[in-house]
Formats: sequence, structure tokens, C-alpha cells
Amino acid sequence: MPRAESGPGRPSGPKHSSKSSEPSGSSASSGAPESTADQAAEVVSAAAAAVPPRSRRRADPTTGTFPPEGSAAAADRSHPVPVRQWPIVVVLTLVAVGLAVTSFNAFRPGVITIGVALLVGCALRIALPEVGMLAVRSRFTDVLVMGVLGVAIVVLALASEPNPVITLPFVNDIARFFGRAQG
Repeated sequence: MPRAESGPGRPSGPKHSSKSSEPSGSSASSGAPESTADQAAEVVSAAAAAVPPRSRRRADPTTGTFPPEGSAAAADRSHPVPVRQWPIVVVLTLVAVGLAVTSFNAFRPGVITIGVALLVGCALRIALPEVGMLAVRSRFTDVLVMGVLGVAIVVLALASEPNPVITLPFVNDIARFFGRAQG
């Protein structure tokens, strides 16, 4: 809904009183508003007059931000984009394989593959000086986030029911706290 703006040729607020039976000069000359509705109308018109009109000027481009360390392409511009960005392509391919395996009713191997994909991304971020779009934040942050999430996903997939490969004692304590543990 378009906003009414005040300006030349446009009214800046209500010009008439809600009580049309009174003469126009009786209470307006005293300076006191006539009713609560008039007070609200005056506040709204004052607020509308205080808002500057919208500008059609384009926003300034963001300056002063730097790309993350190691975000240059892994290969030169003579190669196509998938080859230049091969580290992220490898990680996303592993994630896609993990999702495909999970969709074929093999939960644990699929989720472990997704966790391994994050660990591969972590290793690539550590080992390679330039990893292209795999670099999101600083090298330390990328390695920390991908490493912690990769290890957590793999460990939780190995500890998931039925028939867990590893047993995590704190999982039983948490389940017992919520009343779902056996024995």
C-alpha cells in the first residue's frame, strides 16, 4: 500500500475538525485539541511529516569486506568452473552419494558418508592453499566447524539404534532422564 507523503501540493495532515457543528475558530484559536481523535490525528500527521521521502537512488556497493583466506579458485581460469572449484565439487558429490544411500533405506552408511564428506572438506581446507568456494570464513573457522560437525555426525551415526556399533554412556543417561531408557 503506498504511503502518503507530505510535500508541495499535498496536505500535511487533517485540515478539518471531527466536530463540524462548532465554528472553526472556537477551540482552534485556544490551541487546545478538540478530542482524542484530533490528538491522534495530529500525532500521526507529525510523524508522517518527520519521515523523509523515499529515495530512488541505488544503494552503495559494500566496501571494506575481504574474501576469506584461500578463497581463490583451485585451478586457473582456462579450466571450466567445476574443475576450478573441484574441492567443493568433491565434498558436495560425497554428500549427494550419502543422501542417495540413505534414501535406499541404508541409514547408517548414508549418514556416515555425509559425515566423512565434511571431514574430507576439513582435510582439504587444511591441506590446500586455495580451495575456492569451500572457503567460507577464516581457515580456522572452516576447519573447526567442518571437523566438529563431521566427527559428531559419524559418532552419532555409529551410536544410533538399532544395533549401535559404539556405546555412548551419556546417551543412556539422557534417555533415562527423559524416561526412555531400558533398565
